[in-house]
Amino acid sequence: MDTPLRKDHETPLRKHVETSLRKHDETPLRGVRPNIVQSIRAFRVQDLQDAATQLNQHFLYANLGNAQSKQDVLDMIAAQYTFPAHFGKNFDALYDCMTDLVHKSGPQPGFIVVLEQIPAHAKFDKEAREQLLDIFRDAADYWADRKIPFRCFYSFL
Repeated sequence: MDTPLRKDHETPLRKHVETSLRKHDETPLRGVRPNIVQSIRAFRVQDLQDAATQLNQHFLYANLGNAQSKQDVLDMIAAQYTFPAHFGKNFDALYDCMTDLVHKSGPQPGFIVVLEQIPAHAKFDKEAREQLLDIFRDAADYWADRKIPFRCFYSFL
């Protein structure tokens, strides 16, 4: 028995891929690499959150405007990202929570991460800020190796 030819040449998988690509093209992330850490610049937090929802990705937001020290920054990230109680509150533990711990919990759709108002003063100096951003750069590389989008946007106070 002959099967009729499909006139539209559309399979369910092809339709899903095209829909996903269209969704990405319609988000404010259109020109943003899938694994990057960059200044928030022209992006609005609400637009990034909407993009995460549209792309079915995790949205993690931390406002660090009241942080005075490295410990404050880590405490605020842990609380706002709802890290487990056993979080070690150091940069190594932050990396572990952003990578291995999440990876072990199952397949991940992707991440849009916002670090807003990172402190810029003597108790959280340029070196501490760079160390913090390096953790997120390393996490972006970790997820890139697994073909999972991880975009981190930040601003300084």
